[in-house]
Amino acid sequence: MRDTRESRLLLVLLIAIAFALITVDIRGGEDSPVDGARRAAATVFGPVENGVAAAVDPIGNAVGAVRDSGERHDRLTVLERENAALKQKLGSDDRNRSGVRQLDKMLKRAGAGQYGIKGAEVIAIGAAQGFSWTVTIDAGGNDGIKRDMTVLNGDGLVGRVTTVGPDTATVLLANDPDFTVGTRLEKTDELGFATGQGDRPLRVQMLNGKAKVKAGDRLVTFGSQAAKPFVPGVPVGRVVRVDPAGGDLTRTVYVRPYVGFTKLDIVGVVVQAPRKDPRDMVLPPKPAGPRPIPTVTVTVTPSGPPADGTDPAAGTE
Repeated sequence: MRDTRESRLLLVLLIAIAFALITVDIRGGEDSPVDGARRAAATVFGPVENGVAAAVDPIGNAVGAVRDSGERHDRLTVLERENAALKQKLGSDDRNRSGVRQLDKMLKRAGAGQYGIKGAEVIAIGAAQGFSWTVTIDAGGNDGIKRDMTVLNGDGLVGRVTTVGPDTATVLLANDPDFTVGTRLEKTDELGFATGQGDRPLRVQMLNGKAKVKAGDRLVTFGSQAAKPFVPGVPVGRVVRVDPAGGDLTRTVYVRPYVGFTKLDIVGVVVQAPRKDPRDMVLPPKPAGPRPIPTVTVTVTPSGPPADGTDPAAGTE
């Protein structure tokens, strides 16, 4: 429709009518004369509005969900990062505390035996080197490590060095079947040779077939000539079983090692042997036995009158 004077007058008239209808509707309230027309319009256009709303609402909800999801994701990301950092810190603190305890215990053992040691950390196990029980440590030739040096930790004998590289070395563990070490029995000084048996106790052949050995007795290393491969006095283990003496020249006992070979971490390589044999000085003190329970004797005094019939409470005149 062209913009003419008649069209403009028509538009003004329609606007005036619309305002008049609105005024009448407001003043009429529930009795408004246009209420019927409104209901008719609602009947016609209501389904259309619902359809449009049904089509539009999921989109709006999706946009809101994406926005909220992004905010939650950002918050979760921050929380996860903080949680991971906290776990790492706690794990690091626990590991540091464990390392300090192991190092302190090892230094006390080395100090008791007057061993000069080089500290090292186990960085690999020897699965790639065959079926031998071996570990790799992070110290080698550049650190003064040589073949056939004794390796210990805070619990006792770990093994001996077999292969040396510039920065690493391989240690044959004391529970390896190819490992043999001379031992000395605590106090009695009875000698024997301990051989590894994997995850089973060490097998020790006592040189004296009549040696008096019992469960709970402790053994240390006897030592080698020039202290290679073993220095003397390093704790080996505790006797857990003794084969009956059968009149043989030797006697077999079984010893549980002090060292847990499946959880090695901090170790020390003995780079300087002690000036004299420490014998049993490196062994920890034996725990005190249970205190004896004191025996209490209770004497009961009779409360009745004496046999002569006198009253002990009566005075004399």
